[in-house]
Amino acid sequence: MADNAQQAVSLLKNIALRAIGVGIGVTLINSSLFTVDGGEKAVIFDHFRGVLEETVGEGTHFLVPWLQKPYIFDIRTRPHQFSIICQTKDLQMVNITLRVLSRPDERKLAVIFQHLGTEYDEKVLHSIGNEVLKAVVAQFNADQLITARPRFSALVRDRLTKRAKDFYIMLDDVAIIHLVYGNVFSKAVQNRLVAQQEADRSEYVIMKCEQEKLAAVIRAEGESEAAKLISEATASAGMSLIELRKIEAMKENAATMARSPHVTYVPEAMSMIMGMPGAC
Repeated sequence: MADNAQQAVSLLKNIALRAIGVGIGVTLINSSLFTVDGGEKAVIFDHFRGVLEETVGEGTHFLVPWLQKPYIFDIRTRPHQFSIICQTKDLQMVNITLRVLSRPDERKLAVIFQHLGTEYDEKVLHSIGNEVLKAVVAQFNADQLITARPRFSALVRDRLTKRAKDFYIMLDDVAIIHLVYGNVFSKAVQNRLVAQQEADRSEYVIMKCEQEKLAAVIRAEGESEAAKLISEATASAGMSLIELRKIEAMKENAATMARSPHVTYVPEAMSMIMGMPGAC
């Protein structure tokens, strides 16, 4: 019985040792393997040699447990957006929102890790964006940021791309997506628009008066020409227009007096009127 008990204990010890050995082996295997997903690369830090210059691409790879550690970099293009308040050449404040698409230079990942770490873009992009935007905006007046928008955007893009390369960051796109002026400039623009509208209205009134004046001159010239033609026509007939109007007025007065009961009919007057030249 004692021998059987000793054998059982010995067997259990062997099983336990084997289980521990298997566990240690699995732990060693797991700690010596790491996986790099698509669109990523790894930088290896060695406790003896430091950061290894050669990077590791996609797939599963081996390393020395406890002596080496992988740091994963996302090498795909990623968007970043930030807002900066700048001052223009004519001392106006403007708030500009900038959006950039960035990615690291794959050949310089070890250098980026040594100097900036894995959060390199958060540390660098806002700083150099602030520097470049303020320098470029200071070259333009406030209204030129709109009227010369293509030139302004191109200048920001070129300078920011060149500045980012100093930190081994590649910029695939740089865009100004929002631009807001300060209250003082916005009020000045509104006042200028109102003044321009008033000037346009005044110009319209002046043009209208000139047209009315020209129409009056043309109308007066027409009436003068018509009177001249009438005068010439009556003169050629041997009787002036004034004499004709007198005769017509006398005939109307005589007819009115004849119809009135308070006026004595005078045949001689009627005969005299009827006997005038041109009377019917």
